[in-house]
Amino acid sequence: MKLLIKLSGESLSGGQKEAHSQYNEPTLEGIVREIKILQEAGHSIALVVGGGNLFRGQELTGKLSIERPTADYIGMLATVQNALVLRDYFESKGVETRVSSAIAMPQICEGYIPQKVQRHMTKGRVVIFAAGLGAPYFTTDSTSVQRALEMKMDILIMAKNGVDGLYTADPETDSSATLLQEVTASEVLKRNLKAADQSAIALAKEHGLTIKVVGVQDISRALEEGVGSTITPK
Repeated sequence: MKLLIKLSGESLSGGQKEAHSQYNEPTLEGIVREIKILQEAGHSIALVVGGGNLFRGQELTGKLSIERPTADYIGMLATVQNALVLRDYFESKGVETRVSSAIAMPQICEGYIPQKVQRHMTKGRVVIFAAGLGAPYFTTDSTSVQRALEMKMDILIMAKNGVDGLYTADPETDSSATLLQEVTASEVLKRNLKAADQSAIALAKEHGLTIKVVGVQDISRALEEGVGSTITPK
């Protein structure tokens, strides 16, 4: 199967909030291990990584007179930084990896060309999509769905930090929150469940893309029944 895995920027820090803790090596090592298991099972892997461990545009626009598009572009650059970190770390662990950026940066990574991405995946390389869609007002959640559709991925796996699936409410603040093992995209939109931003869920629904929400620690088990939450495109 062809799998696209969405990693939040925060997942790279292992949930740590302290300064200089943007990256947590045990967490990165765990991600590599999970991806290797999927590769050994014969799956092709691509990633989309967020930039929230390095930069939050909303915080900047709230404190300074920075326009939203500028903040979004800065956020895209943060995703490139994370992609480069992951690429070199993966390579050091024996996982051949390429970065494909929606913003041209020929000195440091490849530009996004769908056919080139397909060739990399055919050769067993992990491809990391960076710089979002290259345009403001789109999140990395929307990027994940768009890339999954364009690359004809079989499923989008959203790997979350600190949770093991999609809940009816925030389990950290609501003790009555329950895990939803399967839910339709229509229900996610109607109830405004926090699986991803609404536009990403709507796009997946419109084009028949299944989304699986799992914990970062369960990436290799994402295709198993009873693991995480499945959002069906209905």
